[in-house]
Amino acid sequence: MKLSQFKFKLPEEQIALQPTYHRDECRLMILHRKSNKIDMYKTDENGEPLKDEEGNPVFLDFRNVLEHFDEGDTFVFNDTKVFPARLFGTKEKTDAKIEVFLLRELNEEMRLWDVLVEPARKIRIGNKLFFDESGTMVAEVIDNTTSRGRTLRFLYDCPHDEFKRELFALGEAPLTRYIVEHRGATQEDMDDFQCIYAKNEGAVTAPASGLHFSREMMKRMEIIG
Repeated sequence: MKLSQFKFKLPEEQIALQPTYHRDECRLMILHRKSNKIDMYKTDENGEPLKDEEGNPVFLDFRNVLEHFDEGDTFVFNDTKVFPARLFGTKEKTDAKIEVFLLRELNEEMRLWDVLVEPARKIRIGNKLFFDESGTMVAEVIDNTTSRGRTLRFLYDCPHDEFKRELFALGEAPLTRYIVEHRGATQEDMDDFQCIYAKNEGAVTAPASGLHFSREMMKRMEIIG
């Protein structure tokens, strides 16, 4: 098998840059594993595709997914909460622009974080990185972990809760690269790309399979049992 077999053309206009206004109104495709049949259109009682006013077939939306589960089936939800993991800053002396992607906190007391950096070849051990104009939020590179991986020690002397609050206030939603390049990040993204049942902070990307569950759907699931 060759990597070239996985290449295909995807028109840019087919790539969504914004989520649907209502989470559960995104399109849905059902693959029946036993028959390999694919369903993506709504049907009438005779199994015929429903049509809109212009005669086009009506797509299934995510709300219809509950119709494909039976009694005894189990849902497992990932309740990890996304945090604003993407930081932008500058390097000491040169003021070169850098990007830091927070992965996980290694040591709360020492303010150590495992991160990815860009451009990696210019960010070395001993460099200091600045993330705000006042020079308050500063980090020092203390280790290389992978080609793009670094360990940072934030030089911020305050209670941990205050440090995290200030750090996250400087961060952006960890959107995929193609969205960032086409429209940038907004404050609303932290809500739009967060599952409604998210509780435990720690995700650097949204658990995509759960983004489309709405509060109304969760209530329906409780009623259905």
